[in-house]
Amino acid sequence: MYDSRPGLNSQRLVRLMQQAIERCDLQLDNLTVLTEAATGAYAVTPVIAAIAGAKKVFAIARSSRYGTLEQVQAQTLELAELAGVSDRLEFLTQKTADIIAQADIITNSGHVRPINAEMIAQMQPTAVIGLMYEAWEFRPEDVDLIVCRQRHIKVAGVNERHPSVDVFSFLGIMAAKLLLDAGVAVYTSNILLLCDNPFSSFIERGLVNAGANVDTVDSIAAAPIDKTYDALLVALQPRPEPVLSTIDAAAIAKYWPGALVAQYWGDIERSAFVSHNIPLCPEVEPKPGHMGILPSAVGPEPIIRLQTGGLKAAEVIWRQSLQSDNSGMEFVQML
Repeated sequence: MYDSRPGLNSQRLVRLMQQAIERCDLQLDNLTVLTEAATGAYAVTPVIAAIAGAKKVFAIARSSRYGTLEQVQAQTLELAELAGVSDRLEFLTQKTADIIAQADIITNSGHVRPINAEMIAQMQPTAVIGLMYEAWEFRPEDVDLIVCRQRHIKVAGVNERHPSVDVFSFLGIMAAKLLLDAGVAVYTSNILLLCDNPFSSFIERGLVNAGANVDTVDSIAAAPIDKTYDALLVALQPRPEPVLSTIDAAAIAKYWPGALVAQYWGDIERSAFVSHNIPLCPEVEPKPGHMGILPSAVGPEPIIRLQTGGLKAAEVIWRQSLQSDNSGMEFVQML
């Protein structure tokens, strides 16, 4: 799906990228970056690296349900040309040993994953893997952390709550967007927030600021059964088994009939919810472990902040390994 929303026009995206780079003081001078090129707001990642001074940015691009290879390359090149850095980008459709061996910074972006033992063996010893999320959100299927530690390849998560990154402040807006798209107006709505992780206060504050009445608990067992809700917003950290089971679906149908269940984060036993006629959103089930609403749904800002912050965390660790420089560690969450 090519994102044609006017808020994602190229001039605005370049300006937002430049502002984020300046805020984070991202400096990738003379480094080589391996990342992906994607559609919509996600087209920015290789361009951010190039604007920040990278001498070479390898961007893996492929056709997907979000857009064709040609659309990805055209949008990314338009941004890069507008920013005057198109000569530093090279598009690839596959990651090869030769390219991996050149990279100083490798992101865990979709087309770059999985970063497995074979790929890690091809990295130079000083390479840094930059995660585009916080360390506690780590997904083992993304990166073989055991092999990274055996080879002393450093893996850096990003502090999304750093004032210059500040991605968590969009969590409440994303929750409101998910509910609005499902037909819950948020303002004056009664919402039960199920959240057991650091997202909690940010989501709650965003919904309350939009006028919702919010009760927050960390499990369905702790929820009040004597109240009525317009929606249950599920933001529970994924685990091997569903965060809401068949038993939970039966309880929700019994105690809060008619309430929408909004799957913000955490896998749920959807078939059980359907069998109880519990309304669900989003309509399309998220991939296991992934969020039910992308940050880009509310605009390009959280994506640009996240990608810039992720590259900054990786830059800090790369420089630290060569120069014993500990500045900028507040951007980093090491794994």
